[in-house]
Amino acid sequence: MKIYTRTGDRGETGLVGGLRVGKDHPCVAACGDLDETNSAIGVALVRLEDADVRRILIDIQHDLFAVGAKVASCLSNRSVPAISAARAGELELLIDRYQERLPPLTAFILPGGARTGAFLHFARAICRRAERQLVAVASRPELTQSLEHEVVYLNRLADLLFVLARWTNQLEGGSETQWLPEER
Repeated sequence: MKIYTRTGDRGETGLVGGLRVGKDHPCVAACGDLDETNSAIGVALVRLEDADVRRILIDIQHDLFAVGAKVASCLSNRSVPAISAARAGELELLIDRYQERLPPLTAFILPGGARTGAFLHFARAICRRAERQLVAVASRPELTQSLEHEVVYLNRLADLLFVLARWTNQLEGGSETQWLPEER
């Protein structure tokens, strides 16, 4: 199979169900932000040694493909695998489990620390952008399918990525720099 099709050479792309839309369509932008989130998680996985966190992040990568498929099909009646309402609850359990192992937050922290933690902070920021874009898509009147579970999932995912960034920083000896408001 060739990687190029030439069907997008005029600024359009295909969604699930065969609908052609401009590459600047909000659904395409949302799919791009999801892909970027997934790719940033992939970068974080490169040197991650914690097997439990590795498994969690790979599962999330699969979830992000499912969310992308749902977004790409939300203008058609084509059924695709979706994120269940329960999946956000599963992320909440992970957030709680890892948060218990961390020192309490007493201030905002600057993104950074050790390599994996910094990449997870970066993935979190991209995930928040994907969430905002998905909210914009979900409000479109021409949708044929709800994206409610996907919006909730991305909201929880960003929180989990923040907690996992803190956790991996702790494992890898990365420090957390607090942001303290002061006059500049």
